[in-house]
Amino acid sequence: MADPIRILLADDHAIFRAGLRALIELEDDVVLVGEAPDGDAAVDLALELRPDVIVMDLSMPGTNGLEATRRIAALDIGVHILVLTVHAEEEYLVPVVDAGASGYLTKSSADTDLMEAIRVVARGEVYLPARATTLLLKQYRTNEDDADHGQGLRDLSAREREVLALTAEGFSSSEIGKKLYISPKTVDTYRSRIMQKLGLNHRSELVRFALRVGLLKELE
Repeated sequence: MADPIRILLADDHAIFRAGLRALIELEDDVVLVGEAPDGDAAVDLALELRPDVIVMDLSMPGTNGLEATRRIAALDIGVHILVLTVHAEEEYLVPVVDAGASGYLTKSSADTDLMEAIRVVARGEVYLPARATTLLLKQYRTNEDDADHGQGLRDLSAREREVLALTAEGFSSSEIGKKLYISPKTVDTYRSRIMQKLGLNHRSELVRFALRVGLLKELE
């Protein structure tokens, strides 16, 4: 049996944390290892506990969740961050992705989607609801500057572009493999090669790159 996914909750509302704790305790493959009432505590506990996933609120006193996400991502300690917030995607989605988060979920969807989102980001994948992906595409296409990214895109083969685009759309390795008629292991090999060519370290950076250069246009 695989080790359970280790989770850190970062939210300033104790009652809400208690609700999330109750959801987590119902599952066999996840375990809560800590709770943080603010961004500074989230950063400290990330270093101390090295959880697999941090469920991060954005609006917290002191260091907010966005800045905490940015600081934790910069530590490069293998922690995946799932932002869980009351804020609608339109306002915060792009800053959250740019900060290094691996997922975005509104609190109104927590009771039905939280566990799936946690499992997705724990696998090193990106969790974005379909609506969020559409918003990202729209905002990046409005503001994108391809000049700094075009050469990197030209260095990729056609198959690597397909894998990158499907990754940005949120598909898992097994799902991409089925679409392209290759094994999940081959998908992972392609993804590692793409990251090496582009000089990227995290899967969330792959998503940002694909969105900035408008790569998803090829699959529409």
